[in-house]
Amino acid sequence: MKNENFLSIKFLLGLILIILFHACSDKSSYEQEALKKISRLEALMNKAKEKSIDVVREETLLWFSKEFLKFANWDETNKDAVEKLFGYYAQYEKDKEKYAEELPDLERQKVIEMLDKGIENLNLILEGSITRRPVNKIDWQNIEVGEDELLSNGKPVFLFDYFSKTVGSPLTNTNIYNDHLGAIFHGGENLYPVDHDRAINSFLLNEDGTFDEELMKEVTGISNTNVGFLLYWNMGIPEWLEKREPEVRKGRSLFTGYDVDNPLVREVWGKIIRKTGELTKGKKVTQLGYILSNEPHWFSEKGHWTQKYKEMNSISSYTLNKFKTWLADKYDQKIRELNKNWKSSFSDFNEVEVEIPMDTSKRGLPIWYDWCRFNMDRGIDWFTFIQQELRTTNPDADTHIKIMPKLFTDHYRSHGIDLEALTELTSMIGDDAMTLGGRDLRTSKPAKWESKYAYFWEELAMSYDFMESVAPDKIHINSETHFLSSSRWKDLHTSPDYVRNCFWLATLHGMDVGISWFWARDADGSPEDRLEGELDFFDPALAGSYAGSANMQPQTVNEVAQVYMDMNSFSEEILALRKQRKPIRLFYTETSAINKKSYIKEQFELYESLYFEGFPIGFATEKIIKKQENSQWDVVVVHKTPFVTDKEFSALQTYLDNGGTVIMDNNSISKNEYGQERQQNLKKGKGEIVLLEEGSDLDDVKNITLKTISENNHDLVLTESNGTPHKGCTWRVTKNTVGVYLMTILNVGKNSAQLKIGLKNGNKVNGINMLTGQSLGDEFELNPMGVLLLEVKEN
Repeated sequence: MKNENFLSIKFLLGLILIILFHACSDKSSYEQEALKKISRLEALMNKAKEKSIDVVREETLLWFSKEFLKFANWDETNKDAVEKLFGYYAQYEKDKEKYAEELPDLERQKVIEMLDKGIENLNLILEGSITRRPVNKIDWQNIEVGEDELLSNGKPVFLFDYFSKTVGSPLTNTNIYNDHLGAIFHGGENLYPVDHDRAINSFLLNEDGTFDEELMKEVTGISNTNVGFLLYWNMGIPEWLEKREPEVRKGRSLFTGYDVDNPLVREVWGKIIRKTGELTKGKKVTQLGYILSNEPHWFSEKGHWTQKYKEMNSISSYTLNKFKTWLADKYDQKIRELNKNWKSSFSDFNEVEVEIPMDTSKRGLPIWYDWCRFNMDRGIDWFTFIQQELRTTNPDADTHIKIMPKLFTDHYRSHGIDLEALTELTSMIGDDAMTLGGRDLRTSKPAKWESKYAYFWEELAMSYDFMESVAPDKIHINSETHFLSSSRWKDLHTSPDYVRNCFWLATLHGMDVGISWFWARDADGSPEDRLEGELDFFDPALAGSYAGSANMQPQTVNEVAQVYMDMNSFSEEILALRKQRKPIRLFYTETSAINKKSYIKEQFELYESLYFEGFPIGFATEKIIKKQENSQWDVVVVHKTPFVTDKEFSALQTYLDNGGTVIMDNNSISKNEYGQERQQNLKKGKGEIVLLEEGSDLDDVKNITLKTISENNHDLVLTESNGTPHKGCTWRVTKNTVGVYLMTILNVGKNSAQLKIGLKNGNKVNGINMLTGQSLGDEFELNPMGVLLLEVKEN
């Protein structure tokens, strides 16, 4: 019996050992495969070097491959920590154990896929089947800031990096700041849960008016070697300030933690801004400007998500008094006029009251317009104040604001952000535009874009064309790109093609710097300090951001670096494509956007109908018409825009008087900002008014518009067949001095596209893929999310 028991135990132990052996073997097999492929790639790189072939792209591929194999091992050894991080994101929480279990091998598999592609490409180069330009490596320490472009080694350059980058790691850590992850020095990153580190923040000033010298060193001690930016982190305020001013947080917003109309806030921030501006003047860390605010907004309508926070659910006495003064100016001190408009009975402006948050049923009424317009004006006033304070001690300081473009492309208008005015105010364009590579994870309902497109590009393209119309000659910095992930979307299997397409698209639309959200791995693979331990921040964005992000996706971060290497190798060509005249201008006004909920949706529908016709689209506003040379466009299209101010009406009339062309429908320009019928009609003057027939649809508007510009458009045409009634390929073309066409095509459609290029006169052409040197002829296929840069010659 003893022997039988012994044999049974021995058998079971043996079985357990076999199972463990196979489990360990399986887990390491992906790593072993990846290591073999790394050796193979290194051997090919040596052959390429012997032939003087540039292998900078492969060096980056190797670096990410080795790093993520290390990260996978950390994730495998620390599954409890990884599981906890998955649990912070609602859509992953239910299956957090499964995600944590699968992650290490997923990372290894993605490394293998990257290596396979890299090996294949290098083999093709060695065979002579494809060619490519050497990489124009970014010289992070010697960036020149031009009027409307950045330069490295005398050539235009596009910069990339990651926002909120591994806080706690020194800027000198080459595992974090390098050619692969980017090397932009960030001043102001320790965003949660405190406001210290390298940010310019409220804690720099003591109650007695002196500065906290230790904290100030975090700002002034940033190495003066690399290009960078500084950030005003407005979220926190010291206890002494709250005790002295009980209303200081009343009317705050998410990342602006205080009332911007509060006199004490302005006194404190004025001192901080002037001092830090003086101490950082001329330093390289300010070459990409001072970010005046992180995602500012002051939503003030019922039902918006911000209303769940008590302090965002009201306004201070300072704001109310400011509103009363604004109203008195707006109504020329005539309270009877306000009462007539509001249907109120105030005896004077000092008695005016307003309920905030405001009921959305008031949209379209004078009280709604007045509040929303005032809220925007006070936002302009705040940022004007900040910029003026900075330039009292640092007159040449560049500035931008991290504005959320969805505040422009969404229908909300109670948020206090006038995108045009703020883009005009600062010396650089700033934003944090996003794309979505898939459905919003918070809903199971398909979005409208899913029926046509591979990803959601509306916010990016339309807002960028608007900002670039307002400020065509400014450097454009997206200081927190949400292309790789956001609170709304992330995907552990993100396609590198998607990454390439959206970064190329953003750059084509004007982006000079793309700083992605976000990088939070320490060099050993562990999450950086803020993500360790128990997380319980005021805003849970950081806690829920790590899981499923680029930190777990070697294929995405590698592709970011790869697409920037390609774009920088063709930077002059890309700039030639994007710096084109915008012949069609869509008329835009906040007056209609404030009053009419459907206004921005209707503007996008027109924009979308014209987006795939081969030329850049621009916008016209009252200010653009008055301040810019009108010969920069052929036509202004006014579409479903009933509400305009008298000044906006006059700007359009002046444009017509000077010979301009306006296409419009019967219902546009018909009311003032308060919905009162306008008695005047536009007159053609020396120009032309094309009045659309009643019932005209988008196709009618598009076709009439295209006829208006046909004589001024290019000679190259592209036809597309993708199995749907909708086009999916957006393209641009320009002609160089020797008669060769330069063309880029991006397929944002959900299907592959069969494409044909030719000349309007019927002559045949041949397209050469400039990224590979391969001839495509005049007919070829472009996969969903494919990107082409072509040299096109007539046969």
